[in-house]
Amino acid sequence: MGFRNYLTSEEKQELQKQLKFHEHPDIRERILILLLRNDGRTQQEIVDLIGCSLRKVAYWSTHGDPSKLDSLIDDRMKGNYHKATDQYIDLLIEVIDKEPQDYGYEFGTWIAERLASHLGKETGIKLSSSQVRRILVKKYVYIWSKYSLEDKQDPEKRKLFKAKLEEYIRIAKESPERLQIWFWDKSGFSLRVNRRKTWTKKGSRKKVPGLTA
Repeated sequence: MGFRNYLTSEEKQELQKQLKFHEHPDIRERILILLLRNDGRTQQEIVDLIGCSLRKVAYWSTHGDPSKLDSLIDDRMKGNYHKATDQYIDLLIEVIDKEPQDYGYEFGTWIAERLASHLGKETGIKLSSSQVRRILVKKYVYIWSKYSLEDKQDPEKRKLFKAKLEEYIRIAKESPERLQIWFWDKSGFSLRVNRRKTWTKKGSRKKVPGLTA
């Protein structure tokens, strides 16, 4: 295996389809190896092109069966993913909608590695971070969160400041030679918020309490 045009047209079409849509990046990489070999690329050319090891290219060029996608799945992949029971997934969704501090952690956001570790302790089911991520991406995205600083505000001080600002604006309009108010682009009042990413349901953006540095 591994010479120009050794794939049938049906095999090539199916591999090209799976290269676009298969959820697992390792499988997509192995499919790409087969397609490049079909184009007549040498193993070293494939290594240079996609940045993997020569050993990996040699292995999947030999053991990957283009007519059987399951041949590209190694034993490690076959084992752990199906350990994610319905109870595990329900708990994962419950945990991700809460703050890490609610569980006694000092970090401020959930990442896949931390979720896998926490769920492992709670359920005894050990999944990798990539396996947890594959579960989440069905309904969640990992994006920048919105911040609310409302809990940092003093309502009375805010009211006084707003009244003072309105008075300044009035004076500036009536007597510009006496007072002028300037605003600079990309500037404003801040509590030095540290932005962070978080898992959020698709179609929405999670709001989290602002952090001060």
